[in-house]
This record gives sequence, C-alpha cells and structure tokens, in this order.
Amino acid sequence: MADTPRVELTAAAADLLRRLRAAHGPLMFHQSGGCCDGSAPMCYPDGEFRTGDSDVLLASLDVAGVAEPVRFWMSQSQFEVWSHTRLIVDVVAGRGSGFSLEAPEGVRFLIRSRLVGT
Repeated sequence: MADTPRVELTAAAADLLRRLRAAHGPLMFHQSGGCCDGSAPMCYPDGEFRTGDSDVLLASLDVAGVAEPVRFWMSQSQFEVWSHTRLIVDVVAGRGSGFSLEAPEGVRFLIRSRLVGT
C-alpha cells in the first residue's frame, strides 16, 4: 500500500484552500491531537505555526490553482495513533474553536479516515 496517500482532500476542502490561499498566501495544516478542536486540522499561513522534532510531515498536498503545496503536519503522538489510516481533509458547516483560518467563513476543516493495510 505504499502508493496510498497518507492525506487527501475532498473537493470542498480543495475549494476552500484556494479561497484561503488567495486571501492569506501560502498555507499549512497542523493537527496536534489535543482535546476538543485540538484534534482537528488547523490551517495557518505557512510557517506561522512552528513545527519541531515532535511533529511529522505527512504530506505536501498539491491543490489545483494553488502555486505551492500545502504541507500537512501532525504531532508525533497523534501520528502514532493515526499511522494506519488515510486522512481525508473535509469541510463541514459550523465554527471550530481554534485559530484556523477558515473560522470566519462559518465552516471548519475536519478529518475523515480510512484504514489502510499495514
């Protein structure tokens, strides 16, 4: 299953990323695994969230209409839990309680997942 991407986007998530990129410049995701919305993927201007040795770069997502890839980071502890899944970034109505860029849009990113072979 080496060809299975670790992270993918729904059409709605890709559309929202195009709008956010136009407004904020290059983007990144980070999923920390904290409680409540901390386990949701947070979208930031690229480089605004500092990553370190306790974070794993899972993917550099190519989004049609966006000049540069959107990097998706996850905390190492979260990665250990999600390591056998494919993460699907989607968008739903409602506002999260974090600092993610989509909050003023009245929507929030969330993760759907599918198990992949080990």
